[in-house]
Amino acid sequence: MKTPVSIVTGYLGSGKTTLISSLLARPELGETAVIVNELGEIAIDHAILRRIDERTVVLASGCVCCTLRGDLADELRDLLDRRATGEVPAFTRVVVETTGIADPAPILATLVAEPLVRHQYALESVVATVDAQHGLRGVEAERQVAAADVLVVTKVDLADSAGLERDLRTLNPLATVVRATHGDVDPEALVGTERRACGPSPQALSAPVEHAHGHETDVAASSLVLDGRVDWLGFGVWLTMLLHARGREILRVKGLLDVGDEGPLLVDAVQHVVHPPRHLDAWPDADHRSRLVFIGRGFTGDELERSLAAFLRS
Repeated sequence: MKTPVSIVTGYLGSGKTTLISSLLARPELGETAVIVNELGEIAIDHAILRRIDERTVVLASGCVCCTLRGDLADELRDLLDRRATGEVPAFTRVVVETTGIADPAPILATLVAEPLVRHQYALESVVATVDAQHGLRGVEAERQVAAADVLVVTKVDLADSAGLERDLRTLNPLATVVRATHGDVDPEALVGTERRACGPSPQALSAPVEHAHGHETDVAASSLVLDGRVDWLGFGVWLTMLLHARGREILRVKGLLDVGDEGPLLVDAVQHVVHPPRHLDAWPDADHRSRLVFIGRGFTGDELERSLAAFLRS
C-alpha cells in the first residue's frame, strides 16, 4: 500500500507550522513523518513542531519547489528505507511543509513524475493556510490557494474572515474552506481521505464564476460544460498542449469527463503538472455532462471552449 502524503503550503507567517504542530499533537496523527523546508542557514520550524525525532527531516538553505526538488525525492525514498530497517519509528503518513514563498506545482511534479516516489507514495491532499489578518499577499499566495484541496483560514480570533472566505471560495471553488484558531482543526478535514480521488462538487461546476472583488487580482475561475461523450485521447492532447503553452497562467484545472463509462473520468492538473486521470465509480449527481473548472488569469470559459472545439475539429 502506498504511503499518503499531504502538502502544507501557505504564505509567510500564515500559520503552517502552528497548524502542523497542532495536528501532530492529535493521537490519530501520531505516526506521521514530517519534512520541513526552510530558507536560510538556521533551521527553526522543526523545533517549533516540538517533536524532534528521526521522522522529522529538515531541508534547509533552499526552496523545495526549485533547488531542493531532488533532495525532497531523496528524503522520501530514504524515509521508506529507514522505516523498513527499523532506523526510524513507524509512520503511516508524510506531511511536507513548504516555505512561505513556494509554488506547489513543482513539488506535486516530484510526487507525480519521479518514478520511485510515485510508486511508493500517493498524494492525499494539498492544504494551504491563509492569514485572516493579512489575507492574500502576492502571486505566490494565489498559486498556493489555486493548488489547494483545503484552505485553512488562520487567526480567525484576530480578524473577521467572512470577506476573505468569500474571496477564497471564488478564487478556488474546488477547495473546502475551514477556520482555525491556533492551528486547532479536525484532522479529518485535512488529511482523512484521498481528496485527489474526489471529483469537484456539483456546486463548483454549476456555472461560470466571476473573479473576487474583495481582493485585487486578475485570477478568475471559469467553468466549462460539454455535452456528449468526450474523446479522452483528443482532450488529453489538447489539455497537455494548453498547459504547456499557458501553464503559468492556468493555475488549476479539475473536472469530470463523460468518456462513456459508468462513472466519470477525474481530471486534475496544477499548472503544467497533470495528475494521472482516475475513473470514479459513479457520478456525484444526476448531471452526467462533462464539466471542468479552470482557475487562472488571461482567459475566459468561452475562449477555452472555442479552443477545444477548434482542436477537435482539426
